[in-house]
Amino acid sequence: MTDPDLDHLLRWVQQGVVSRRQIEGMGGRHSDIRRMIRRRELTSVHPGVYVNHTGRLTRGQREWAAVLAAWPAALTDDSALPRPTSPAIHIAVHPGRTLEVPPFVVPHRTAHLDDLVDWRAGPPTVQLEHALVNVMSQHLRRQDVEGAYAALTSTAFTRRTTPDRVISTLGSRARVAGRALITEMAQDLRDGACSVLERGYLHRVERPHGLPRADRQVRSTATGSATYQDVRYSRYGLIIELDGRGYHDNPKAWDDDARRDLAGLASSEVLTARVTYGLVFREQCRTAVWIATILGRRGWGGELRRCPECPPR
Repeated sequence: MTDPDLDHLLRWVQQGVVSRRQIEGMGGRHSDIRRMIRRRELTSVHPGVYVNHTGRLTRGQREWAAVLAAWPAALTDDSALPRPTSPAIHIAVHPGRTLEVPPFVVPHRTAHLDDLVDWRAGPPTVQLEHALVNVMSQHLRRQDVEGAYAALTSTAFTRRTTPDRVISTLGSRARVAGRALITEMAQDLRDGACSVLERGYLHRVERPHGLPRADRQVRSTATGSATYQDVRYSRYGLIIELDGRGYHDNPKAWDDDARRDLAGLASSEVLTARVTYGLVFREQCRTAVWIATILGRRGWGGELRRCPECPPR
């Protein structure tokens, strides 16, 4: 069988993966499939699903194989996000189905599937906001608040969704584990807490200890080009830069940080303090005392509040 439609499907649409159902829909017969396998034009990935080479499958080919093996199906949960972290391929299928899928596939039986899926995507995929809410809920069931927020921020930074769209999706769903906390997280991201560390500072240092409300993600051109300050107490001339190891633990990052600090100090009386992960998640109460002291010296007249985790006096 030589069919230009099959060649187009393999080469340009489905990354080299095709199903028996699709071949038969183009007029192919079982004998044609056997001949293509014998000639190594196709290799079986799963009963009724084939790829047009004999090597290892790419991530995209595994996604197509998962969807075609359980058709009708769509990528969901972690596999529907722009930056999937799980090696398994998660797919959504209609409830009540009995399936045999490849070992790398995790099926999720999903009510109202047709309303949630973009069937024109390649492969078909559950709408991003629904998949993201699912992933965040799964993290929260494991008490992994940081993982839930990391999923939200990494997805939002691809510019394929917004906090407001996530909040809207929550409103359209009847049951969501952790709904209130997911809503709070989306609001925090909308207000400028753009990482797990930045949200940790907001909820573990600033708010519970009664520090003044800061501005977040403040644009600065002190270095001659645009940079953004994580936390700025503008009235008191204090900037808090939150240094996560992933972005600040190399010589170039150290130089960039020092350049921003020096430029800010040279252009104004603003003071920059750098706060690390440990100071937020292990020593948050001591960090709050130090920041309150600095703010007090720069004109803040408020009073530091003790949180439930503060050590006894």
